[in-house]
Amino acid sequence: MARFNLTPEERAELLDHTFGSMPWLKPRERRRVMVKIFKSGNSMALRLPASLGLQAGSEVELEIEDDAHVSFDLPDKPRRKIDVAKFWGTIPDLKPIADEDRLFDARDER
Repeated sequence: MARFNLTPEERAELLDHTFGSMPWLKPRERRRVMVKIFKSGNSMALRLPASLGLQAGSEVELEIEDDAHVSFDLPDKPRRKIDVAKFWGTIPDLKPIADEDRLFDARDER
């Protein structure tokens, strides 16, 4: 089997192209990071690197296997909000819909 020298970006693009329609077959990429455990009040806390993209106050579920391995899945990223200030008023001929035009005819029940 031939080995290719691919950059991480090229490898990710190739995997996305190959497994795009079957994401469950895509191999999981793993990386290890060092974290620091410290005491916070009466609890223990983990200091996680900012590169994980977590927001302060977000909750994650830890999975502990055999009292030795700890893992967690990152929460879904929040949807990006659209700032309408960038395009508000750019279509001057666009008028609001009148209240009487907002009414719909009732559908026939089948």
